[in-house]
Amino acid sequence: MNRPNILFIMSDDHASQAISSYSGRINQTPNIDRIANEGARLDNCFCTNSICTPSRAVILTGKYSHLNGVKTLFDEFDGRQLHVAKLLQQSGYQTSIIGKWHLGHGGNSDPTGFDYWCVLPGQGGIS
Repeated sequence: MNRPNILFIMSDDHASQAISSYSGRINQTPNIDRIANEGARLDNCFCTNSICTPSRAVILTGKYSHLNGVKTLFDEFDGRQLHVAKLLQQSGYQTSIIGKWHLGHGGNSDPTGFDYWCVLPGQGGIS
């Protein structure tokens, strides 16, 4: 059985006006436009939590913030819980995350369910 490749791109503070495939006029984004044309584009979606760290945890787990344990910027994600990367791994996909993790630092908050991960050190700190 042929399975589709999955590429999930998440960027912070990237309004639709900043991406030309969404009729944005601020930037020209030909590479993102090509991905949108050849794949799936989300035209009507909503966020469960608009705060960065809790939103990332919701996307990973599919659970509301009070259920996945990440309600604020200061909460750490407990990587022992089931999430989409682990489910994809169990289905035979190779998984990776590159860039911003912003779900805590160390211990149970390190990325789990990823065959490869390389996250920015020290990002997400609040002073």
